[in-house]
Amino acid sequence: MNEVNNDPANLLVDSKRIEHKDKAVPADVNGANWSNLQFVRLVAIGKRFTKVKFANTTFDSCYLRDCLFDTCDFTGVRFSGTNLHGAKFTGCVFDYATFERTIIDDSILTDNCPPYENQKMRFARSLRTNYQQLGDAKAANHAIHVELQATETHLYKAWRSNDRYYRKKYPGFIGRTQQFASWLKFKLLDYVWGNGESITALLRAVVVLIAAIAVLDLYLDPLPLRWATVTNALWRSPQVFFSITVPDHISPGLMTLITVLRFIAFGFFMSILIKRFNRR
Repeated sequence: MNEVNNDPANLLVDSKRIEHKDKAVPADVNGANWSNLQFVRLVAIGKRFTKVKFANTTFDSCYLRDCLFDTCDFTGVRFSGTNLHGAKFTGCVFDYATFERTIIDDSILTDNCPPYENQKMRFARSLRTNYQQLGDAKAANHAIHVELQATETHLYKAWRSNDRYYRKKYPGFIGRTQQFASWLKFKLLDYVWGNGESITALLRAVVVLIAAIAVLDLYLDPLPLRWATVTNALWRSPQVFFSITVPDHISPGLMTLITVLRFIAFGFFMSILIKRFNRR
């Protein structure tokens, strides 16, 4: 009996999605409800769409060049293989929208991001993947920057904010603690190498590590603390980091740890370079 009740034929209903294939928009559109539609190879050039609802609509291989979208609702929209070159978006809603191989200006990340950080994070991630598919490195970097900012804010609010959304989704002390650990990990990786996006942050972390080696060298050095000792420690610390010089007072165990940290830093550096070249 249960198998009959759980049959998809009994549980599913028609979504009533209507497909429009190989159509053109002859004039401006104002206040229309174009929700839950599927447009295939739709053509519109220089048209103005005002307060049009596109919720849960799919644009597949469409050509919407130089169009102006004013206060339109793109909630849950999927753009695939669509050309939006020169299109402008003003006050539009893009909650849960996704993009795939779609030509669209990255100014959308500045003017039309969703208001909540978790949605903004997914929105920027979808656009980042989209721009990488197109080989647009500049736009992909912009999307990554927005995504990382939204991720940091979302993780911070997840453990710190008293907003009812976060407290319902991450309840109690355990929920806050788990999100605090995630935020702390994000901040640590951001400081070390910009979460895989910043060579400058990685170089800064290496300089801090070399300075720590100099302090350790001074602490373990049996010679009295003098200016010459400090100078020697500062001079030796980069050589110790690269295993060019190994002072007698630094144990093999410490040198092993320093070597492991050097290999990790080198791995981070190569990862950043590979990511940058892959976007091109």
